[in-house]
Amino acid sequence: MHRFILVSVFLMFSICGFPQEFKQSAGFRAGLTSGFEYRVFSDDIDSYRFLLGTNNRGLKLHVLREFHKPGLFEFSDQLVFVYGAGIHGGYERWDEMYYSYNTSYYRTRTAFIAGLDGLAGLEYTFFEVPITLGLEVKPYFDFFGRDMFQIQPFDFAFTARYNF
Repeated sequence: MHRFILVSVFLMFSICGFPQEFKQSAGFRAGLTSGFEYRVFSDDIDSYRFLLGTNNRGLKLHVLREFHKPGLFEFSDQLVFVYGAGIHGGYERWDEMYYSYNTSYYRTRTAFIAGLDGLAGLEYTFFEVPITLGLEVKPYFDFFGRDMFQIQPFDFAFTARYNF
């Protein structure tokens, strides 16, 4: 019974207390590059996103500058087009097969990776509760790593964030 009361009070405060502007958000990204992200709004239409994501058995830190375009859709002010660009750095791991005297074995290799990111997506912000849901594509170009140059134009993802 106490949990029900505690959850009810929390939901009541979150519904009543958050129809103002948000300055930060934290959440997750589920896609080819999946991970946790943190966003800081510099003003009403600009923000910075920090994404700590996993990809190719490795870890990357992405830093993106985002621009928000509200008001593009006449049917809703809560649906916003977001675009931006940034950089990333981290490492990736892979297994290489080696042959020696009629036997084969695998060796795990690790390499530094860095590159450029792009971003385009749609986000829907619920003003009643401090949650934002989005669909986005984040193409990226990797330098170094396993391949000296790799292009991934279709890194689609679903995002969910808590705004505060």
